[in-house]
Amino acid sequence: MTRELTVSIDAMGGDAGPGIVVSALARAVLRHPAVRYLLHGDEEQLKPLFAKRAKLLQRVEIRHTAERVRMEEKPSQALRRGRNTSMWRAIESLEKKEADVAISAGNTGALMAMSMFQLRTLDGIDRPAIAALWPTKRGQSVVLDVGANVASDAQQLVDFAVMGEAFARAILGLERPTVGILNVGAEDVKGNEAVRGAAHILRSAKLPIEFCGFVEGDDIAEGTVDVVVTDGFTGNVALKTAEGTAKLVVHFLRTALRRDPLSRIGAFIASGALLTLRRKLDPRASNGGIFLGLNGVVVKSHGGTDAMGFASALDMAINMAKADVIPKILADRAAVVPLQTQAAGAAAS
Repeated sequence: MTRELTVSIDAMGGDAGPGIVVSALARAVLRHPAVRYLLHGDEEQLKPLFAKRAKLLQRVEIRHTAERVRMEEKPSQALRRGRNTSMWRAIESLEKKEADVAISAGNTGALMAMSMFQLRTLDGIDRPAIAALWPTKRGQSVVLDVGANVASDAQQLVDFAVMGEAFARAILGLERPTVGILNVGAEDVKGNEAVRGAAHILRSAKLPIEFCGFVEGDDIAEGTVDVVVTDGFTGNVALKTAEGTAKLVVHFLRTALRRDPLSRIGAFIASGALLTLRRKLDPRASNGGIFLGLNGVVVKSHGGTDAMGFASALDMAINMAKADVIPKILADRAAVVPLQTQAAGAAAS
């Protein structure tokens, strides 16, 4: 890159607003001192937040826009009226090549609609997907889609497999990631028409992908495969269930360890191990869903996150910008097309 790596940020998105964004930037600048940030939002709200952080402004440029996309707003409404919003402007900076990646904690549907309208999908990709990094017993896996598409057909699931595999190679550094389709059972006859059709294509076309067949819900945490492919409805439910379960485990542990004096002594003795467990179960450490399949990298932070969570999403955005994932997806997609056509023809005959 001829200029500094630049992150374009929707400063007004999310439940907490610009306060957590600026606090997260203070962390990000320490971790990534060579990165530049474009902050889109209301100057009257943003500038006072830098009063005690003047050095931050050496790496941050504030671009004023008074309007924002509301969290409850329908994507169609946001798309019609939203060209002067902080979300639109954040994506626009990416579309104009002023930035290398865009990030927002705002309305997911509106962010996807605006991203698709401005950036368009990659050649050969029908629908984008949201990918998330998932902590497992073996380290981390990629799960997609986790919310962009309520339903997906066989073709789209194959595209998700291609994008997820390229993403895992770029971000996780895996030479040949394993890929599985999330299903209600591992047997070939299980599942709906879409998952069975996608599995048929991935098996019969002999694509340059290490396809391992179907996996079940408990395989995600086990880390049975490196990439788990599913539709957005199922993936989002699985993601929210996992986050809720992690919070429940932390709650049960905290309650049990405060139950009586002996429990509190045990908690003090095991404080180091408990702190490690808490960090591993903290959803903020894996915050950030990546929109894959667009002509640009967009990261979606959880709307209810705090400064630590948004800082994690900024880490993900910067890592994505450095990894150059889009050329890898295009190269894999180009290899898939002729093989996929052969498989579809064989299935029809």
